[in-house]
Amino acid sequence: MSTPIRHSFDEQLAALQQDVVRMGSLAADAVQKAVDALAQRDVALAEQVMQIENQIDALNLDIESRATQLLALQQPMARDLRTIAGVLRIITDIERIGDYAVDTSRQARELADRPLFKPLVDIPRMAHLIQKMLHDSMTAFVHRDLDLAMQAVLQDDEVDHAYRSLHDELVEYIQRDPGLTAQAISLLLIGVYLERMADHVTNIGERIWYMETGELKELHE
Repeated sequence: MSTPIRHSFDEQLAALQQDVVRMGSLAADAVQKAVDALAQRDVALAEQVMQIENQIDALNLDIESRATQLLALQQPMARDLRTIAGVLRIITDIERIGDYAVDTSRQARELADRPLFKPLVDIPRMAHLIQKMLHDSMTAFVHRDLDLAMQAVLQDDEVDHAYRSLHDELVEYIQRDPGLTAQAISLLLIGVYLERMADHVTNIGERIWYMETGELKELHE
């Protein structure tokens, strides 16, 4: 039978994990809105990304504070200690994804006053993959599902492939028409932001692996 102190600790730890998932959901929403703002050249939608990032930042600070208190007051051992340590690393990665979503929305805002010179193909695909990676990693986090965590990590290859395709296409456009350089660089920067988001989801997968196994391991090279 668990003691009242243990029961309280379990409740607080569960609440922390729920808020981590909430952060992940907000980050996925920010990614979608940022890319939609680009596709629709919608400044108001780009501004919504900033508001979502404020929520992510507030959650990040709140979770960090509560996790630190649990470490100080409860002195957890073994798996619980790894869970809290993992939470502290995971929220940092989610917060960075939110930052890159803001960076994407800023580029979208810069491009909102003129039509894009090319249809968007790889950028929405990358955004969709990142959202799926985030969803899979958050589900793996809740259920300690190492197979699903690995599945999320391996999708980084598809993001990398889409980025390389975008890069090569934009270079060809610039070579044919140097007047497209400024817009092409903005689109390329968005591709870089999305590729880095996927790297942060990979970090999340590695933290889930550590939480469950106690092994720090690179899951993707």
